[in-house]
Amino acid sequence: MEWPEGSKVEIIEGLITVSPSPAHRHNVIAGRTQRRLYPVIPGEWEIFQTQSISVPARLGMLIPDLLVMPVQEHLEEDSCVPAALAELVVEVTSKSNARHDRVSKAPAYATARIPLHLLIDRWAPGGPTVTLYAEPKDDVYRVLSAVKSGDPLKLPAPFDVTIDTGELPVD
Repeated sequence: MEWPEGSKVEIIEGLITVSPSPAHRHNVIAGRTQRRLYPVIPGEWEIFQTQSISVPARLGMLIPDLLVMPVQEHLEEDSCVPAALAELVVEVTSKSNARHDRVSKAPAYATARIPLHLLIDRWAPGGPTVTLYAEPKDDVYRVLSAVKSGDPLKLPAPFDVTIDTGELPVD
């Protein structure tokens, strides 16, 4: 099928979802977060911004804003990566997709046993927040840390880095 150029196409809970390309501030947040992660990841890991991951148990093909995982030289060029290979996924909400990022994607990531899920939510009802989820069990994560935008957030091992969320634009 053909999609609008620049759009992001995912399968969330079995439904094809087409989102517009991210706005500039969204990309700035992803880029600054990525910059904080590079110095602390092992050399055989990489950070991807456009990598599709598959979660067959949830009828999903998702594209997190950032995906941290060991490089897999043996995978096909055009294939989805099994979500179970991920060490961390980062979602940055946009006004148009906030519900998917908050509600629909987390259970898929937990089902795939991705150890850490970071949600940077500029559009949270109580104001911008950053939430770190960990310890996936079935389709649920435990909230490891939740801060208001502007407060520091520490990622545990294997990252052991504090992200200054004040560096992330909120408006």
